[in-house]
Amino acid sequence: MNEATTSPELEVIFTPEAIAARLKELAQEIAGERLENLLVVAVLKGSFVFAADLIRALHAVGLAPEVDFMTLSSYRKARISSGQVSILRDMDLDVRGRHVLIVDDVLDSGRTLAFAKDLLTARGAASIRTCVLLDKQLPRAVNLEPDYCAFECPNEFVVGYGMDVAHRYRELPFVGRVVRQ
Repeated sequence: MNEATTSPELEVIFTPEAIAARLKELAQEIAGERLENLLVVAVLKGSFVFAADLIRALHAVGLAPEVDFMTLSSYRKARISSGQVSILRDMDLDVRGRHVLIVDDVLDSGRTLAFAKDLLTARGAASIRTCVLLDKQLPRAVNLEPDYCAFECPNEFVVGYGMDVAHRYRELPFVGRVVRQ
């Protein structure tokens, strides 16, 4: 175990081993849909580690999706969503006629994922599925459930595995919560 794992300021919720095992299962589930011309769209910044590992897991089960990114934000440096989703960086690839898998880190209010789905639907995607690392079981601001979910998550602010608080903790190989700052 590294020093960050045993740090008194962080509590591990999902270990690297649990995440890796679940990613293999998710890749099998997604491959089972036999989606031709698949485009994976990672919502940055929080999903970048999850998306990278998921794409490698998809490769391991025989898929070769194209990949693009968009940066959406409703948090900025805060721990609470502002309620307004902004496009900070748009995609490069055309989604018209494509099967799209949107990958995001946390589904909580649902606003960001709903915004991304609506945007890509308006741009002509043939189908859109969503995959989240964490699904917080709480009332949503919009009616949305993910198509694929790695883990249900307690209603706590989490960090690690790409997720941050004020740009810290993204590098951690696990998902945890800050118990002391």
